[in-house]
Amino acid sequence: MGLHLPDAVRLHARERGTSAALTCAGSTVSYAELDTRSSRIARALLADADAGSRIGFLARTRNEAGEILVGAAKAGLVNVPLNWRLAPSELTAVARDAELRVLLFEPEFRDAADAVRAAVPGLRLVVVGASADPDVPAYETWLASHPDDDPGRGTAADVDEVFLQIYTSGTTGLPKGVLLTHGNFYADETELEEYLWEAGSVALNALPMFHIGGLGWLRVALTAGANSLLLPEFTPDAAAEAVEREGVTHAFLVPSVLHMLTELPGIERRDFSRLTLITYGSAPITPALLRRSMALFACHFMGKYGLTEGGGTVTQLPPEDHEADGPRRHLLKSVGRPRRGVDVVIADTETGKPVPAGTVGEIRIRSRHNTPGYWNRPAETEALYDADGLLCTGDGGYLDGDGYLFLTDRIKDMIVSGGENVYPAEVESALAEHPAVSEAAVVGVPHEKWGEAVTAVVVLRRGTDAPGEQELIDFTRERIASYKKPHRVHVVEALPRNPNGKVLKRVLRDRLK
Repeated sequence: MGLHLPDAVRLHARERGTSAALTCAGSTVSYAELDTRSSRIARALLADADAGSRIGFLARTRNEAGEILVGAAKAGLVNVPLNWRLAPSELTAVARDAELRVLLFEPEFRDAADAVRAAVPGLRLVVVGASADPDVPAYETWLASHPDDDPGRGTAADVDEVFLQIYTSGTTGLPKGVLLTHGNFYADETELEEYLWEAGSVALNALPMFHIGGLGWLRVALTAGANSLLLPEFTPDAAAEAVEREGVTHAFLVPSVLHMLTELPGIERRDFSRLTLITYGSAPITPALLRRSMALFACHFMGKYGLTEGGGTVTQLPPEDHEADGPRRHLLKSVGRPRRGVDVVIADTETGKPVPAGTVGEIRIRSRHNTPGYWNRPAETEALYDADGLLCTGDGGYLDGDGYLFLTDRIKDMIVSGGENVYPAEVESALAEHPAVSEAAVVGVPHEKWGEAVTAVVVLRRGTDAPGEQELIDFTRERIASYKKPHRVHVVEALPRNPNGKVLKRVLRDRLK
């Protein structure tokens, strides 16, 4: 079976054409319809853009996102999903960098779309909705004006062809466009088997389509022939209701979403009996939150670690390694072992040489999923790989004797206190074991004596007695070395996060200085 995404859709259209492929807000697109509509999109796009050109999509998670993803691939074009949370000036900078030829957008983002058009000469706009502007066609009208003959791109012959350009969340300057080819992104038979798909599987996707997690989950579900249930906007109530009402069998949830769901009043009365597998990733998870989630949902769990530059998943912790108690419970702190075809090396941050098992260093990877580089950024692309061709992730971690990877944090987030290295993830896990602590984040704050002081910020669980600062410090001292314990603990209502759910530690550091 050709497992490149367009070929998978073509196959499912022939073999199970009436089966649901995409569902959003009560509207369902079958695999036959997805095949036909994506071919029309391909032809419509090629009327305004040559093969290899960039086309943008500025909209929430909805059926059209899947249609455009497949359609652009069939046309040999590069899909550039845009972060709708950005300001118009930021979107304009990204659109210029990407050299967009076509921009498809939802009506609520019209002001941003107009700003982009003013800055990008010759840009074609298409609104995913109704339109009264003769220069901006409505999506359905635009589709209907083009034939549905398939251009035939996006096959195994196009393995090295770039078809995705995902912009990373830049911490300084303009975000970088990560290039992904069909070869980086396709799902093979082994990967599909790991998800325990069955006929009639329904995959909840509440992740934004400008994120590798949302795109990757959509790609896996469509390749497997499942129905992707798409939520344009996540709320805990809406997600819980959708899982119960639609009989969701599979879901990809980031830890912040799992936290919100486990804290949702009355969640234990919901019927989640259809759930087969919850995959989690995109940010670190504490064992305490993972155990609460496992108890609540009572299904299989699979952990993922990866990054956009690595094409998504690098390592995974399979269901059989999720033991709440017993001799293997320590694996809940792990992100698993490298997936098939991926080599993980832990390198010394100074010399770049491999270090022994149990020694912390930078995680570096070799994989067919690794990006060929950044769009128009030769210097950054060169710096991404070391002399041995390994992709430098910037993440810290270590491998144990059995090959399981344990994250310690971003290398730049490591705390040096009194000459000792302190890894925030270890302190956060210790704090999260306290029954009153819902979430914890740990950063280093400048200190005259110690260089950096280990400083914790926690969110407390509702309905619990608030512990004092010293109680929390003493609690960690019982679980980790004394030099790792927090110097201060601050209680807040919520942790600052980026759109992908990751805690913004630079914001915490700035607030605490």
